[in-house]
Amino acid sequence: MIMETQKIKLIETLRDQGIKNQEVLDCIAKIPRHLYVNESYRHRAYQNRPLPIDEGQTISQPYIVALMTETLLSKDFEEARNQKVLEIGTGSGYQAAVLASLYKTVYTVERIHFLMERARRVNQSFDIKNIIYKNADGWSGWPEEAPFDGIIVTATCGSVPNLLIEQLKVGANLIAPIGPKYSQILYRINKTENSYNQEALCAVSFVPMLEGLS
Repeated sequence: MIMETQKIKLIETLRDQGIKNQEVLDCIAKIPRHLYVNESYRHRAYQNRPLPIDEGQTISQPYIVALMTETLLSKDFEEARNQKVLEIGTGSGYQAAVLASLYKTVYTVERIHFLMERARRVNQSFDIKNIIYKNADGWSGWPEEAPFDGIIVTATCGSVPNLLIEQLKVGANLIAPIGPKYSQILYRINKTENSYNQEALCAVSFVPMLEGLS
């Protein structure tokens, strides 16, 4: 009962902060965020704040998850039901679960095998079946499954990740934090026929996107 009250308050907070897409808000309300955090932090799971998870990583603030998802979505929401998207940085698996409620298929890449497997177990525990996982270096994306209808990056890139833009369909968006460690700008990067357009969304702080596997 306490968690349900906290969820309601969280949704009200997200609306107050400017999240307008009802489908996105419904996903945030439906998905049990407390399952994605360590037991010692579960009493904070529905606060609008990032929380630490294992391996020095974090689960993103619900507002940032909602903003990235809302920005990624096409104007015609029904199109998403037949689209596939890529997430770089599975982490807790929470962002992937939100995307999986909206898109036909979610491909997610995580360099830390332990986190990937834990995210898979949590998502499968409440029957999310449209997420495909890969333990790989996120900088490479998932070229075998490209092009994608959208890409979300949940770790900061020092510069625009051109290899990931190449894996987008023309007209699709890449949502990524770009900048130095602990101080970045979240961007929407829209792919055009010959280049891309870039729109700054807000200041954020993400962990860096590292190379290699762990």
